[in-house]
Amino acid sequence: MAATTVGDIMARDLLTLDQAATLKDAHDLMREKSIRHIPVVDKLSGKLLGVLTQKRMIATVMSLLSDYGVSALERRERQCRVVEIIDPDVESVDVKAPLTEVVPFFLKNRHGCLTVVDDEQRLTGIVTSSDFVRLCAELLKDRPA
Repeated sequence: MAATTVGDIMARDLLTLDQAATLKDAHDLMREKSIRHIPVVDKLSGKLLGVLTQKRMIATVMSLLSDYGVSALERRERQCRVVEIIDPDVESVDVKAPLTEVVPFFLKNRHGCLTVVDDEQRLTGIVTSSDFVRLCAELLKDRPA
């Protein structure tokens, strides 16, 4: 069966952080798991608060390095909470959204991820540009060159 909805290709087993997490937590998680987007959720409700992107994390780390130097970086990363640097205005879609409606988002905005939430804004998944590349590879694998 061919993938037709966001739910068909989204990642469901997500690595997330809650609002108490620090930049150090995020930096370590991105490095250890080789990920570029970390959804940040409310610990109690599970509602999506925003997404920390690798780009935003690197910019913050570079700013801390510039302002405080290498010797103070880890301490400053532990003092900076992720909720202070996340993008809270992320676009989200429903699990049943057709892939044809999601493609323009990635092409127009050049974002690397799109969060998937339920009716109560609780995070249920994430779709990345890599998910579309995997889908493309799957669709092309049996086609003649």
